[in-house]
Amino acid sequence: MVIYIHQLPDWPKFHWDSAKLSEALASVRHRQGRLSGHMEGLGFKLRQEAILKTLTDDVLKTSEIEGERLDAEQVRSSIARRLGMDIGALKAADRDVEGVVEMMLDATRKYQEPLTVERLFGWHGALFPTGRSGLVKITTGAWRDDSGGPMQVVSGPMGHERVHYEAPKASRLDTEMNAFLEWFNSSSDSDPVLKAALAHLWFVTIHPFDDGNGRIARAIADLSLARSEASSQRFYSMSAQIRLERNAYYDILQRTQDETMDVTAWMEWFLACLGRAIDGAQVALSSVLAKARFWESIAGVSLNERQKMMLGRLLDGFDGKLTNAKWSKIAKCSADTALRDLQYLVEQGVLSKGPEGGRSTSYALIMTRA
Repeated sequence: MVIYIHQLPDWPKFHWDSAKLSEALASVRHRQGRLSGHMEGLGFKLRQEAILKTLTDDVLKTSEIEGERLDAEQVRSSIARRLGMDIGALKAADRDVEGVVEMMLDATRKYQEPLTVERLFGWHGALFPTGRSGLVKITTGAWRDDSGGPMQVVSGPMGHERVHYEAPKASRLDTEMNAFLEWFNSSSDSDPVLKAALAHLWFVTIHPFDDGNGRIARAIADLSLARSEASSQRFYSMSAQIRLERNAYYDILQRTQDETMDVTAWMEWFLACLGRAIDGAQVALSSVLAKARFWESIAGVSLNERQKMMLGRLLDGFDGKLTNAKWSKIAKCSADTALRDLQYLVEQGVLSKGPEGGRSTSYALIMTRA
């Protein structure tokens, strides 16, 4: 019979080898400071663009980890609207998109506020506004009750499921969550980055909700990381990096939950993943700067709202080649109007025209204009 760490007599007395973590922690702290310094050197508008990109990635990727794909434009528009950013035409967002955005912004913008049962219930209710996870009705804004059986993480076809993890019984949840929240909200000698790592593990091990536990665990970690920097401005996305390392993420979680209260291996993995997330933000920063230079280079070109929106889509990374038909569909205009938009941008040196002819003709951005 598998014994999980929450069944051990010394639960939840986590411990780790501080000497093993010291170098990785110091490196992460240094990289946090260096990235923050780089961002402070940018103007307000560029910082806002970087924040919008980071938060958009965070919301998209924390959902993708759970196999759910959100509309990127809806996410971007929802965040921009809530932060009062002017990004042109805003796309209406579905309730599920608004819910994830609401949770992530509450975690990072209100990082100084205590984490409470009511706040967690609010996050959970926002994640599942219809009271359903897919087609399945779930308990929202409350702890799970295990009425459908024990809370298990499983994979495989029905009848041949593999149980990866079984969470504490529902009867323990009030006690378990009170202990977790008391620890999380208390002052301690632990570095806030280490606290983020342990909070993530501890919460997802308790698994207090019917669904959404992973997303909420990552939001809690983001809250603690915001505390570690004493800033609500986010320039790197831990969720985006975890999405890239999804298999390793689930493997280390399972190994940790199957072993002892020594969580050194989990803490090492979290710090390494966080370091890679910060390094990846430097690449994103380069992208933000490139986009800023592009908009500055075409400041003298008169653009309509369709053209601004479509150029923004191209700058954010367009899927496949841009054609007249795609412009017409995305911009919701006639083929003739799309062609006039495209021809004007080619004449202005904003777009280049591909060698294909007829309907297959493609267009690409000219990032560096003469």
